[in-house]
Amino acid sequence: MSGVYDESASLEESSDSFWEVGNYKRSVKRIDDGHRLCNDLMNCIQERAKLEKAYAQQLTDWSKRWKQLVDKGPQYGTVERAWISLMNEAEKVSELHQEVKNGLMGEDFEKVKNWQKDSYHKQMMGGFKETKEADEGFKKVQKPWAKKLKELEAAKKSYHVACKEERLASSRETNGKTEGSVNADQLKKLHEKVDKCKVDSQKAKEKYEKALDELNKCTPLYMENMEQVFDQCQQFEEKRLSFLREVLLDVKRHLNLTENQSYASVYRELEHTITSASPHEDLQWFSNNHGPGMHMNRPQFEEYNPDLAHSIAKKEKSKKGSDGIILTNVTTAVDQAQAGDLGSVSSYEKNQAYTASNEWSDEDQTAPNSASDTNGGANPFEEETGGGVRVRALYDYEGQEQDELSFSAGVSRDVNPTLAKADKAAAVQKKPDRQPLKY
Repeated sequence: MSGVYDESASLEESSDSFWEVGNYKRSVKRIDDGHRLCNDLMNCIQERAKLEKAYAQQLTDWSKRWKQLVDKGPQYGTVERAWISLMNEAEKVSELHQEVKNGLMGEDFEKVKNWQKDSYHKQMMGGFKETKEADEGFKKVQKPWAKKLKELEAAKKSYHVACKEERLASSRETNGKTEGSVNADQLKKLHEKVDKCKVDSQKAKEKYEKALDELNKCTPLYMENMEQVFDQCQQFEEKRLSFLREVLLDVKRHLNLTENQSYASVYRELEHTITSASPHEDLQWFSNNHGPGMHMNRPQFEEYNPDLAHSIAKKEKSKKGSDGIILTNVTTAVDQAQAGDLGSVSSYEKNQAYTASNEWSDEDQTAPNSASDTNGGANPFEEETGGGVRVRALYDYEGQEQDELSFSAGVSRDVNPTLAKADKAAAVQKKPDRQPLKY
């Protein structure tokens, strides 16, 4: 016996090699995976585009809000322009991120979508034409080799069974010779059984070797044809991988704003605006417009002008004929206190204090014992009288509500500005035909 049968040889581990029957399916599945990966890439691009759009909108909202706050706040001059330039930067960057979103969806997303549509063709019965062609190509090549392999496996099994029978027959013959209870005829039969098993084993071996030889002869052609079909799958996958790499580079180009000249110019302009801010220039402007640099109107001697006096008297007569109660020289502090807070910059609005101090009225010019200075503002050196103002009523008025004041004609009294406003409103509504109050 040229070979010894090993029963454990039949328990061979299954191979994961591509050349084994059915293992080509991984290459076929890769085609379906490629289609799904195109969908994943489009979803990935779409989500990033949404983020770019949301960020662009947030920058716009932030810029709009803070531009209003800074514009209405107390900051002024070149430093204000430098501050505003931050909001201008946000608006320009917002536009650039909107362009990123447009590029991702209008170019990259559509590019993947069109490539997927051109590369994968759906069938009526489901699946893709490319997948079916690859699967049929592998099956066609593997079918004859798989048939030979099946014959080889059957021959190997028959040979291994024959070897097993031969070993059992030899073992019985050996045991019979050592036992005295076995006669000569039985030993002869055991010996004939051994000879027969040897013949069967030899025939099975020859058949097994022949099947193996035939399989080996067709294996090179089988491998060559399998490689051809596999190369076709590789070429298809190479196109997908190359396209994927190209799209990712396009996405990178859209996302990388540092390579965008417009983006770089935004920050060059921002830096130029900020560095151009001049605290000295702003201080000089403030001094010239709201400080010692302003022109001072010194009182000058004025000759009596009858025409001017007639004009003033005419104005006074016109005012006396108007309806309602007039309380003049009431401080604007209440109005300022009621101004709403616009944000963390300041609730103070530009020029509010300056406008209040520069307001001028005919009453201020003509009223005797006026507490105004030559510029029309309150004299800062006058003593405060309890935070109120002195008024004189021209007619009797009895307060109709609990929070209204009562007045007697010709009597002067101090009133609180806030209450004065309320009484004024009440008097206008209830006594429209009476003469106005005067200081």
